[in-house]
Amino acid sequence: MAWNAACGTAFAALLTIAGVAATSRPAQADTVSIACGAVGQELDVCRKLSDAWARNTGNSVNVVSTPNSTTERLALYQQLLAAGSPDIDVFEIDVIWPGILGSHFIDLAPYTKGAEKDAFPAILENNTRDGKLVAMPIYTDAGLLYYRKDLLERYGEAVPATWEALTTTARKIQDGERRAGQAGLWGIVFQAKAYEGLTCDALEWIASYGGGTVVAPDGKITIDNPRAAQALDMAAGWMKDLAPQGVLNYSEEETRGVFQSGHAVFMRNWPYAWPLSQSEGSPVKGKVGVTVLPAGPAPDGRHAAALGGWQFAVSRYSKHQALAADLVVFMTSKASARQWALQGGYFPAIPALYQDPELLAANPFFKDLLPAFTSAVARPSTATGGKYNQVSDAFWNAVSDTLTGKATAKDSLASLQARLNRLSRGGRW
Repeated sequence: MAWNAACGTAFAALLTIAGVAATSRPAQADTVSIACGAVGQELDVCRKLSDAWARNTGNSVNVVSTPNSTTERLALYQQLLAAGSPDIDVFEIDVIWPGILGSHFIDLAPYTKGAEKDAFPAILENNTRDGKLVAMPIYTDAGLLYYRKDLLERYGEAVPATWEALTTTARKIQDGERRAGQAGLWGIVFQAKAYEGLTCDALEWIASYGGGTVVAPDGKITIDNPRAAQALDMAAGWMKDLAPQGVLNYSEEETRGVFQSGHAVFMRNWPYAWPLSQSEGSPVKGKVGVTVLPAGPAPDGRHAAALGGWQFAVSRYSKHQALAADLVVFMTSKASARQWALQGGYFPAIPALYQDPELLAANPFFKDLLPAFTSAVARPSTATGGKYNQVSDAFWNAVSDTLTGKATAKDSLASLQARLNRLSRGGRW
């Protein structure tokens, strides 16, 4: 959804409410730096909200754009924090990073006045380390299936409830459209680049097949099992004729670009892609449907979506910790959460907002897809702690080897199990 009158009205209301965050202007203004991502309309919303806070407090905000790739962003953050750099006051962090970076952030609880109690309890638990609230949630995320509803209707196909049905439907429509002259149409696009996004995609496939979550909550390594191999074999099969070879270099935005230009039947992506697909000038405006990701085969198959979402945290190396914390409280308030949802299509981390008529009108699938968020599959960041990044790196490379045909799924997972055993010293993380 483009920035429109409804968004403008909501934003004006936000400026009024914003006064609660900081009611007095400082005698001498300071500048706070905040690192924000730029996927979809993320950076634009971040700037608008930062400007609103600055106008209400009399301070300045320096918005720093960070890499879209979560892997590259984490590496940048680790470098800055390891050096104790005061250059960034507020970091936008992935849901899996409190366990990796939490020691570098201050406890926000003394500044929130209980505002965190409005958020989903599971997210707050995720953001609490050693009794300290190291981050406040901006929005929550889960993988979703986007589909061309016009093409499904044309071919008399239902929205697929299983991966097997998706594969069959994708092939039928792709082949039919190509015979009709649409040579550039593909059955499915997803994030297959060797990075954190592939970890999310592959975790969804494996969990939906009943193959576990790579590392169980108790730390036991469970990835080398037949159901996990079946899930990866399924995805590797798409590479033969249903997905473009370029998908091996796709992250979220490349995936969206192909789908939104009208060149794919199905797409796996995050909620942010919805308003962009419906924006003015989008070739697929009015032709897109959104639903939960398909389930694996019976008897153990189920719908599974990787838990995502982003948070704001304040660096303990910041020279303006109290001011930075005030900015975070404002940026994650209920009023701001509405703005993230209205302009960017981001799912609120505050349950009460799923009853908001304006939000539901702008994003009609919010309420129907709420179960995808409340029961999403977490990546094994809690179980593996500071070693999560190494675990994820090993996982996405094993999956990449399977997708590219360098190794079979069975061999890739056996090698991965052995590598993780060495990394964990027998499961003792």
